[in-house]
Amino acid sequence: MTLKPHLEMGYVSRAHGLKGEVAVRPFDPASESLDYVERVLVRTRAGQERLLRIESVRPTPKETLVVFEQVERREDAEALVGATVLVFREDLEPPEEDEYFQGDLVGLTAVDEAGNVLGRVEELWDTGEVPNLVIRAEGREELVVPFADDFVSTVDIPGGRLVVKPPEFLEVGGGGPEEEA
Repeated sequence: MTLKPHLEMGYVSRAHGLKGEVAVRPFDPASESLDYVERVLVRTRAGQERLLRIESVRPTPKETLVVFEQVERREDAEALVGATVLVFREDLEPPEEDEYFQGDLVGLTAVDEAGNVLGRVEELWDTGEVPNLVIRAEGREELVVPFADDFVSTVDIPGGRLVVKPPEFLEVGGGGPEEEA
């Protein structure tokens, strides 16, 4: 699996003030990526991409207020609402051993300990102390697994897969419990 040059780090949630400032809501509430990068790629809902240089950043409890050099009016900021904010991988420090960029987990094939394919990691939800992997496969119920050692034993980014231990109440491999006659 080839690593993506950009990592999705959040989205523009709203315009702030009259001079073009925007509020960026990170997918990982603990992310400090915007504090360390000088530029981002912004992808609008229409699919248009813009390279924007960061002038200043102000953290708040739920989002980060950002001033981009090229966004000077509220109307310009409002046009970015809903846009995905991507950082350049090359601008970030590489993760430590056994640490991963959350964006690299999306797209991995999830298999159980026996090698049965459970689906593909489609999203990550940050709803608690650890992110939750959202695994989907056609014809199967969505599977939400905490990204913690008790549930994820192996992450193989180059191989494009991870090994998960789904909650015990799920039947895996056979497609469901057999019916009694």
